[in-house]
Amino acid sequence: MQRLLTGADNNVKGSFKFVPHSVDTFGPIVIVEGRDQERGISWIHVWTVDSRGVITQVREYFNTSLVVTRFGTCKEAVVEENKLLHCPSVWESSLSSCVGKSVPGLVLAI
Repeated sequence: MQRLLTGADNNVKGSFKFVPHSVDTFGPIVIVEGRDQERGISWIHVWTVDSRGVITQVREYFNTSLVVTRFGTCKEAVVEENKLLHCPSVWESSLSSCVGKSVPGLVLAI
């Protein structure tokens, strides 16, 4: 994917199109999801933005199902001497199933 996005792959015709489908925010975290329909690629960008509006961190996910959970608001539950944390999801990718193939699933704790 990096070779495609940077133009290093000369065998690819046309450019990669970043067309956002959704933009969501959770405090300083911005999540943008989209898809390049021609290539059947879904993508998710997760940006961390500081108080001045400057992007300080970028994470990219391609053809991946992403679930975001807010770790700081987890409720602790005790089950048979084992401690379990229940962290409900606050966001789930919706376009990963549109690429027509099985994709890996990730959990991002914020």
